[in-house]
Amino acid sequence: MSGVLSFSLTACGGDGGGSDDKKDNSATSTAPEKPDGSSDNGGNTVPDTSKTLATINGSNGFQITIHSAARDEGGFLTVSGSLKNTSSKQQFPPLQWNGEESQVKRTGPSFAGMTLVDKVGKKRYYVLRDTDGYPLTTTGLSGIGSGKSVDFFAQFPAPPSDTRTVDVQVPLMPTATIEIS
Repeated sequence: MSGVLSFSLTACGGDGGGSDDKKDNSATSTAPEKPDGSSDNGGNTVPDTSKTLATINGSNGFQITIHSAARDEGGFLTVSGSLKNTSSKQQFPPLQWNGEESQVKRTGPSFAGMTLVDKVGKKRYYVLRDTDGYPLTTTGLSGIGSGKSVDFFAQFPAPPSDTRTVDVQVPLMPTATIEIS
């Protein structure tokens, strides 16, 4: 759990200069650390794929698999998973996934438009933003080749502790219900 909190504090710090020059435009992401601390050969932490909470198949050729929705002690909920291109050609994530705010648009393709809905509590949760307005989610997504996958994460305010399930909504994709751990 402390790995997620450390990430959120790092992400909130910004680069101090407000410059977009250091943004990575590749299809890779830095996901929250797994509880066991494992990482891929590139030094990035990878999500725990041993469990699947939901698989969302879109008509746009993308498949989103959600592997975890973990609360942390700081009051955050981090959703992690993978995005796969199931089509026969390279695909680019839809612009609708980015969100509408001007700061979010500066990050390039992302999951900033993803929301969670607590139907029991009748609340919608949006991806958190850092102090500079940047979303706490995977950003810089680019074209994804046929059959290829990229890992993603999105961090939200945590629903009340008695909330056990939420609906995940990604623009242009069907809604899926996931269990919070």
